[in-house]
Amino acid sequence: MGRYYYLIVRKLFWFAGTIMKMRKMARDAKETEESTYEYLRNVVETMKRASHVRTEVHGLENLPQEGGYVMYPNHQGKYDAYSIVTVHEKPCTVVMDKAKSYDLFINQVIDLVKGKRLDKQDVRQSLGIILEVTKEVEQGRRYILFPEGEYDKEKKNSLREFKAGCFKASLKSKTPVVPVVLIDSYKAWNSSCFGTVTTQVYFLEPILYEEYKDMKTKQIAELVRERIQEKINEVSL
Repeated sequence: MGRYYYLIVRKLFWFAGTIMKMRKMARDAKETEESTYEYLRNVVETMKRASHVRTEVHGLENLPQEGGYVMYPNHQGKYDAYSIVTVHEKPCTVVMDKAKSYDLFINQVIDLVKGKRLDKQDVRQSLGIILEVTKEVEQGRRYILFPEGEYDKEKKNSLREFKAGCFKASLKSKTPVVPVVLIDSYKAWNSSCFGTVTTQVYFLEPILYEEYKDMKTKQIAELVRERIQEKINEVSL
């Protein structure tokens, strides 16, 4: 049994109560983005402690202080988005593969933070989601968007190709691109090791619109991938 499923079994009654609470909060019009996000952060902290996961954060000073932006992390496993949420103080949300977003618990998380479900098999729907993200980022929301798409726990700290299409949200909204580096995140909930695990999150310097406005989305994807790879190489030394 992997760490994630061990966590669920160990905290089964807690998960049941938490799911009910998230459903209620997601439907309650009185709940604010701040209140639902803070609740999720507390939930993640409980999950971290129960699964013996520690997360170190670097580069918080690089996060834009005002306005919306998209964070583009490498993708390693189930813990990735949660690892960012646990260290990112201001409310943010996520774009997720629709096919995986209806799994129990994940489904409630997406509803709680009003995330987006992207159907990779439907080009029109995917473009619509990116346009929705664009408008919301223009209005000040902050998103997590994984340019690698799916994760492969076997690749560990190596990178796959970045998909250019997801960078349209930043290009069209003219907002900062924030590269995010996740180190050893796959060990948190995708491994069979049951000892204490330490993961790392690095927020790199944002790439401002003035820097990338003349680039194609493919070039932006390559630039972000290069910067993430450089940090992985640096940390691995």
